[in-house]
Amino acid sequence: MELIIFLGSLFFFLLLNIPICLVMVLSAIVLMVYSGYFDFMTIPQAMADGVNNYPLMAIPFFVFAGEIMAQGGLSKRVILLAQLLIGRVKGGLGYATIVASIIFAGLMGSSVGEAAALMGILYPMMKDAGYNPGRAGGIIASGAILGPIIPPSANFILLGATVELSITKLFMIGLVPGLLIGFSLLVMWFFVVRIDGYSETIVFSREEAIQIVKESWPAFLLPVLLLGGIRFGVFTPTEGGAFAAVYAILVTMVYYQELSFRKLLRVSATAARSTAVVMLIVGAASAVGYFITLAQIPMQMAEFFSPLVPTPTLLLLAIMVFLFAAGMVMDLTPNILLFAPVFYPLIKMAGIDPYFFGLLFVLNVGIGVITPPVGTVLFVVCGSAGISLGPLVRKMAPFLLMEVTMLFLLLLFPQLSIVPMKWLT
Repeated sequence: MELIIFLGSLFFFLLLNIPICLVMVLSAIVLMVYSGYFDFMTIPQAMADGVNNYPLMAIPFFVFAGEIMAQGGLSKRVILLAQLLIGRVKGGLGYATIVASIIFAGLMGSSVGEAAALMGILYPMMKDAGYNPGRAGGIIASGAILGPIIPPSANFILLGATVELSITKLFMIGLVPGLLIGFSLLVMWFFVVRIDGYSETIVFSREEAIQIVKESWPAFLLPVLLLGGIRFGVFTPTEGGAFAAVYAILVTMVYYQELSFRKLLRVSATAARSTAVVMLIVGAASAVGYFITLAQIPMQMAEFFSPLVPTPTLLLLAIMVFLFAAGMVMDLTPNILLFAPVFYPLIKMAGIDPYFFGLLFVLNVGIGVITPPVGTVLFVVCGSAGISLGPLVRKMAPFLLMEVTMLFLLLLFPQLSIVPMKWLT
């Protein structure tokens, strides 16, 4: 009964369009009242305990680094590098958008930030080249989900801190699948180009190519140094976040000289606001998580799914369907914070690799940011492009279908992710 009360109150408050952090606090109050436990100080105490977590310190560092890169000139240089690498073929702007999404994912780790950066630079170029507005926005939106998968990912940090998994291993298990998903989008774009009839190419002179490489190598070097440092134990993921922030400041202020001290202060304020939003959600989720545990909801979920425990593949499939539905109505971060503690005990009972499940979990709810009705990336794209949701979703559908297909391929063939993780760690 507690499970029904929790899910019912959660989705009821969501339907009222209440901010998600308040939804979780209200759900915690409902569970508290239902259980007959009336110590209201428990909620703020649980919220404070939830954010007092060392691995979560990496999040403000990576958010700060991402804001600096977006405002300090790295974004446009990454896009020029992507255009140089693959822009010569027909439909070059679309190919360059996907390649830029892969590189941006290794720099920012945020789907919303990635979509906003690419929309500001690439969308006007694609529109001027005659691209359908929905198709142009769709390829940017679909590429943005690589942010939560390819390290460094703030969502893997949240997941690791929530269920006590190694963030380094979560980073490494996302690398190869993220690249495979990016490649699958390139394959889909190959067919879309022929259907839509795009024929533009991007050609640079030798001098321009040399200048692009000269200016873009610091941006391309950051994910290499970051992942290499984490892989070989030079620094932890939290220390890696601090390294990324310092590196971004040095590159944008000293090498590019495009970020002034005054602009750095504005970027710091923006990053602080973004971090505060995330931490408020983390605290609210910790409060509801306390009462979820008190009400033994994980045990009830285990009983509900227990007939599928002897068949791990079917169990994973059932959980993925549930998470996909949840991702359609709730953002990525609260999905991780609410449902990861609920499902991980069940995963352990079934003998499923916890890091493999973490990859599927984040990818699944990450796809939710581009599925209506509550796809945050969709609203970023619609707002930037001035287009309605319907045309965007229709033109994005082939890419969304490809990403869902890749999710189930990874589910059916775990070695595609587990073997590279073991090699990388």
